[in-house]
Amino acid sequence: MASTEIEFEDIIEKFKLFSPYHLKLVVLLAFVSFIDAWHRANYIMVVEDVDYWCKYECNESQFLKVIRNETNLDRCLKYSFTDNCAFDDLKERSIENCHDWTYEKPDSFMGEFKLGCQDWKRTLVGTVHSMGLLIGLLIIGPLSDKYGRKVIFILCGIVGGIVGLGKSITAWYWIYVTLEFVQVLIGTPFSAAFTLGIEMVPKRNRLRFLGLVSSFFGVGDITLALLAWSVPYWRNLLRVLYAPSFIFLIYIFAMDESIRWLLIKGRKEEAINIIQKAAKVNKIHISNEDLHRMKSEKTSKNTGLLDLLKITMKSRKLLLRTLMCVLMWMTSSFSVYTLLINSVSLAGNKYLNYGAVACASSMAVLSGGFLMENLKRRVPLITGMGMTGLIFIIQSLVPKEYSLLAAVFFFIGKYFSSLAFLFIYLYTSELFPTYTRNTMHAFCSSVGRIGSILAPQTPLLTQYWSGIPSMLVGSLSLITAIAIFLVPDTSEDPLPDTVEEAEAIGHKKNNISKSRVTIISSCC
Repeated sequence: MASTEIEFEDIIEKFKLFSPYHLKLVVLLAFVSFIDAWHRANYIMVVEDVDYWCKYECNESQFLKVIRNETNLDRCLKYSFTDNCAFDDLKERSIENCHDWTYEKPDSFMGEFKLGCQDWKRTLVGTVHSMGLLIGLLIIGPLSDKYGRKVIFILCGIVGGIVGLGKSITAWYWIYVTLEFVQVLIGTPFSAAFTLGIEMVPKRNRLRFLGLVSSFFGVGDITLALLAWSVPYWRNLLRVLYAPSFIFLIYIFAMDESIRWLLIKGRKEEAINIIQKAAKVNKIHISNEDLHRMKSEKTSKNTGLLDLLKITMKSRKLLLRTLMCVLMWMTSSFSVYTLLINSVSLAGNKYLNYGAVACASSMAVLSGGFLMENLKRRVPLITGMGMTGLIFIIQSLVPKEYSLLAAVFFFIGKYFSSLAFLFIYLYTSELFPTYTRNTMHAFCSSVGRIGSILAPQTPLLTQYWSGIPSMLVGSLSLITAIAIFLVPDTSEDPLPDTVEEAEAIGHKKNNISKSRVTIISSCC
């Protein structure tokens, strides 16, 4: 019995979520969620759409009123005036291309970079942002699997803050776009931080932990709207949003590395030291004998991205899960970003609309844990996706004159969309083994970001039909809800450490449960 190995899951079961050690972990990772929400969505507020019109040599208000309101001339064109500003003979004047515009907000992003009649440049910022996120997750995932969750997310947080502040001072549009790409390429901390957190809590507390940490995404979005309203100048807003990133320097001393990651890398003594420290903080006892019987790899293995993918893809079951995860992430990221971006176009105050959408997301997070605890994993995920699909298909068909009804459908649909996104975050982290967990989580999330790359372009489709964005969200969500039936439920299984354990997920009587050793006496 003394030589039998003990799983880390059996050790970590001793800890409670609201014990001092794990409560500190929740607070630290909640701040990561809060800041990450600012970093990922600020372009929606910064690169806002503002009204503009062609600038004439005559700047008389009455003249401009006639040009703008009493003619159907495109704002990219202008009437030719060479002598005076009389507008009584406009039909007889020639029309030429406009090369300079007057902006409703001259100090806006569009005004300072002179983006009149170049709406594609405004939406390009969001697309480039999502492209950087796609590639960045493919980089950050393997790096955190190789070098550790802690060091990578701290580095990403600090670098992201530095690059973000650089965006606030540049005077050139294309440099801004480049910095937007770089900021999310190497400056997104949440992926590695999320994996660290999930690996540090027992199965029974995973849902509550995820709910607590993820709820601060909604808080971040709400405060983003309030800050954008309070700090209207976009350069100052960026400085306010990115300056707090330097707080991540404190995490070097305040945060521990993932114990699961240390064990899978063969660094057992470091893992034991962290467990002993946590046990001391929580005033509980775990025997040294149990700690040294804890299962661990014998040596550290540094494996490249391609090798990590091969380890997973050679299993037909895990290959199918990977494809399903990519589909789930693609649909969810498209839905979340499409709804956030288009929320500022709803009737009414755009800041309040954005805040209301963020509140719907927070409500989804707070209720999501309860739903997954009582309805397992797959059922609430299918329900969230299915309801998102139905509601937004209906919302797209609501006539324009019923704007209040359309807004109600929009906010309810956003609730279910956020619910599905929350479930996907946890669900995909439970489908793959520890050795490739963050890589596969990042791979699915990264490839799925194709959806968020397309999302910033959806406002351009509304010129053909205002319901196109909602119809796209609804249709994709329904298709994905049906596809989720192909993957297993993970609610009854601990986090798998090997490919064999991951393949056995969904079977109540599997080889994992037969090999688990229950700790008795001092560890009960």
